[in-house]
Amino acid sequence: MAVEEKRSWIMLVVAVVSYAAYLCAVLSRPEGLPLERAPYAAALLWSVGLAIVVTIAANIAVAATSGEEGAAKDQRDREIHRFGEYVGQSFVVIGAVSALCLAMADAAPFWIANAVYLAFVLSSLLSSTVKLVSYRLGFHPW
Repeated sequence: MAVEEKRSWIMLVVAVVSYAAYLCAVLSRPEGLPLERAPYAAALLWSVGLAIVVTIAANIAVAATSGEEGAAKDQRDREIHRFGEYVGQSFVVIGAVSALCLAMADAAPFWIANAVYLAFVLSSLLSSTVKLVSYRLGFHPW
């Protein structure tokens, strides 16, 4: 398995686990408290912060255990990475537009923050999935 493919797996797993943990933290709000009044900021910051730390640590571990293979990145790896990032960025744009629309509609900050966070998670998931599919089934740019 290529090092870049391992990095895509790391991103995919960390995104899913961190968002699931965030959802558990937010949805376990006190009884009777509306969702938009649930305390979410600390859970969101911890979720994002821990996801960054875990991703960095896992990438360092992969690079350390890969030796010379970890340093080599061929043309195919670069093209797959670029293609995956381009595809994944579509959700960042969708999230930004959604957050803008929610802000103009005077939605609660809870919904705006969660729209942005969900967009980042979906962007990461889509980008990682595209990269993994490209590694497993072959990369055929059109």
